[in-house]
Amino acid sequence: MQNQEQQPKPRGGGSPCQRLAIEAVGLAKSFGGHVALRGLDLAIPEGSVTALIGPNGSGKTTTVRILSTLLAPDAGRATVFGHDVVTEPEAVRAVIGVTGQFSAVDKLLTGTENLVLMARLLHLARPSARDRISMNLERFELTDAADRPVATYSGGMRRRLDLAMTLMGDPRIVFLDEPTTGLDPRGRRVLWRIVRGLVADGMTVLLTTQYLEEADHLADWVVLIDRGALVAEGTPSELKKRAPGGRIRLQFIDDAALAAAGAQLEGATLNTDDLSLELVSDGKADGIRSVLDRLERHGITTESFSAHPPDLDDVFFALTGGDRGTSAATVTEVVG
Repeated sequence: MQNQEQQPKPRGGGSPCQRLAIEAVGLAKSFGGHVALRGLDLAIPEGSVTALIGPNGSGKTTTVRILSTLLAPDAGRATVFGHDVVTEPEAVRAVIGVTGQFSAVDKLLTGTENLVLMARLLHLARPSARDRISMNLERFELTDAADRPVATYSGGMRRRLDLAMTLMGDPRIVFLDEPTTGLDPRGRRVLWRIVRGLVADGMTVLLTTQYLEEADHLADWVVLIDRGALVAEGTPSELKKRAPGGRIRLQFIDDAALAAAGAQLEGATLNTDDLSLELVSDGKADGIRSVLDRLERHGITTESFSAHPPDLDDVFFALTGGDRGTSAATVTEVVG
């Protein structure tokens, strides 16, 4: 475990004076004999999106619960906009908003009534409440549905209303726990656009997600944890450079061509349903050209091919001991 006085390093060579929304050093937490966090450090700048990713049970939820004052760490310290999560919990709660995995809206009320209820719970003055309700209905594209019962809303609309209720308190930082769980692709992308708009307006977002595509689209910085410890962190592009999991995919015109290619590229993954073959590759032109030349020398013609550079899924599996791609041969193996 790191010394509690040690400071997290600034990101990407940034200045040590960079303003941090969240700073955590040496966070540790155990539940009985289970160690949930093992000396975790975090440094999250203001006005950014940081994605916290990791396998189930890696410590993501425990981290968010500590930062939102719902749990006290066994060791280490954490501050949110300079307020200590243990000694100043009320000050922390005044600057945060938390949106959980499951929508907390009242389905029997209308969208407006849900926001009014939240305004009353926050003891907002009526003029301020009216302004925030109107602003959030517009921001989350709910104005046309404002007077409809939430029971008639789609899943995506409910999630947007849930986030709108969180923002009624005008927080400086929002914790989003699995914000697009259960949404269809369109609903997810609408919510992504809204989150990016919030950050453009100066909001800070800490996102936990199992959709690595979501982290790739939204996050300025990605923190990968496993078994309660920091495994890797960086921008999405930086992390993807650390993974060997890029792929090339070849498409063939018939079963015979696919089978012949599979015989030449030993260990490649074949999919007979769509007549495709996949190889692990770094996506560089020389490697792709070598594969195509080899097939051509044996009279095997590909109908099409596509290159897929490493993504955050590859990073996830490579750094947490997963097995994505282990059944597929690498380009260097089949041409070397």
